[in-house]
Amino acid sequence: MKKILIALVCVFPMLAVAAGGGHNPYVVDAPINLKDKVSLQNGAKLFVNYCMGCHGLKYMRYERLAEDLGIPVELAQQYLNFTTDKPGDTMDNAMVEADAKKWFGAAPPDLTLEARLRSSDWLYSYLIGFYKDDTRPYGYNNHVFPSVGMPHVMADMEASMSKEEFQRSMADLTNFLTYTAEPVRLERERLGVWVLLFLFILFWPAYFMKKEYWKDVH
Repeated sequence: MKKILIALVCVFPMLAVAAGGGHNPYVVDAPINLKDKVSLQNGAKLFVNYCMGCHGLKYMRYERLAEDLGIPVELAQQYLNFTTDKPGDTMDNAMVEADAKKWFGAAPPDLTLEARLRSSDWLYSYLIGFYKDDTRPYGYNNHVFPSVGMPHVMADMEASMSKEEFQRSMADLTNFLTYTAEPVRLERERLGVWVLLFLFILFWPAYFMKKEYWKDVH
């Protein structure tokens, strides 16, 4: 038994590293706070202004976004929706996939679930990880995703801000994409505490009932 436990202790960390694709020194912790409505609102603004030309949020609706972020639907339609889409429509973009492949080498992915697929830390590190590289078609490369085909669309913004201001803006954008990946996360975590408390309380009468039913058998 001891040998089995030792083997498991050795194997599990190796599996974790393999699943994560190895350690990347450029991936840092993302300052995520889903309770910060101001951060989420700024992240939504950054997304529609800088990202939505190529990337969509096909599992997120304008109306749900406005409700969760505390924005009146009318204002959301005015400042976050630059199309003829209605509040109940999903936040998709109009880029033709064939054109995207021709321009960038691959179609830009939908970002609704990207934070769950990659992790918030990876996403934040990617957004702040661009650097100048004249060998690349668009003049930039990325520490986290080397040779990525995506242009550095935030280059002008980064040039106009201090390093701290830019990182804060990218943290807001990451915070927003973390929200879109699981809009019910805060509610799930809140209910989870009560569910665990309920199961803890239920355990004791169930345990004593089991003892009562099985006392003659034992």
